[in-house]
Amino acid sequence: MFGTVTALILRIFSNPFSNVLQKHLTLNGCKPLCVNFFTYLGLSIFCLVFFNDIEVANISLEAYEYALLGGVFGVLGNGFLIAALEKGDLSLLGPVNSYKSVVALLFGILFLGEIPTSAGIIGIILIISGSYFVFGTQKEGFSFNLLKRRDIQYRILALIFTAIEAVFIKSVIINSSVLAAFVFWCWFGALFSFIPVIISRQSIVPSKSYLKELFLLVFTTGIMQWSTNYVFKCMKVSYALALFQLSIILSVIFGWKFFNEKDIKKKLLGAFIMMFGAVILILE
Repeated sequence: MFGTVTALILRIFSNPFSNVLQKHLTLNGCKPLCVNFFTYLGLSIFCLVFFNDIEVANISLEAYEYALLGGVFGVLGNGFLIAALEKGDLSLLGPVNSYKSVVALLFGILFLGEIPTSAGIIGIILIISGSYFVFGTQKEGFSFNLLKRRDIQYRILALIFTAIEAVFIKSVIINSSVLAAFVFWCWFGALFSFIPVIISRQSIVPSKSYLKELFLLVFTTGIMQWSTNYVFKCMKVSYALALFQLSIILSVIFGWKFFNEKDIKKKLLGAFIMMFGAVILILE
C-alpha cells in the first residue's frame, strides 16, 4: 500500500512538471517531434543499464506484441500532447485529460475485463463534469465549438492514444514485469518517434540551448512512466488514470505561474470537482 501511494504521488507531481518543460521547449523553438524523440532517446540510453535485469529471452511473445503496440500508441499520444501544449494553455489542456479515464474504462472493459462498480462510475462522471467550469473560461464556452480548435483536437487525440497505450502497458506488466514494461516503453518509443523525425528531415542533434531542459524532461518523464507502471500493477487501469487526474490542479497552477495564463480561479474550481471524483474512486 505504501509503495502504491508513493508511486501515485510521484506520478501526480512529475507529469505536470514534464508538461511545463515540454511547453517551454516548444515555445523556444524545439519542434514537438524532436522533443518527443529526444525524450525517448534519453530514456533508452539510460535503460541500457537494465538490459541484463529484464531477462529478455524469458519474456513471452505476447508481452512483446503488447509492448510493440503500446510503443506505437505511446509515441502518438505523447507527440500530439506536445503539439497541443505548443499551441494551447497548460491550465486548459491539463483538465482535458480527465476524459482519458472514460476512454480507458471502455478499453479496460473490452481488453482486460475490468468492470467498474457504481461508485467508480460516479467518480469518473464527477471528474468529467468538473471540466464544465474549466471550458467555461474559453470564448467558445462548454460547447462543440471547442472541438474546432487545433490545441483541443491534438489534446483529445493524445488522451485517446495514451488511454489505449495504458491498456497495452498493463498487459505487458501482467505478462512480464514493471521493469520490462518500462524498458520496452522507452526502447519502442525511441524507435517509433525516430521515424517521423527522419521523414520530416528534422535535425536529430539537439541545440546546446535545449540540453538542460531536455535532461530535466528525460528525468521527470522517467519518474512519471516508472510510477505509472507501478500503479498499473496495483490497480485497475481506469481507476489509476482517474486518480492521475489529481495532477490537473498542478497543471492549472503551473499554467498561471510559468506562462501567466488567465481565469485560474474558475479552472481551479473545475479541477477540485474532478478531485472529488477521484476521492470517491479511492474510498469505494
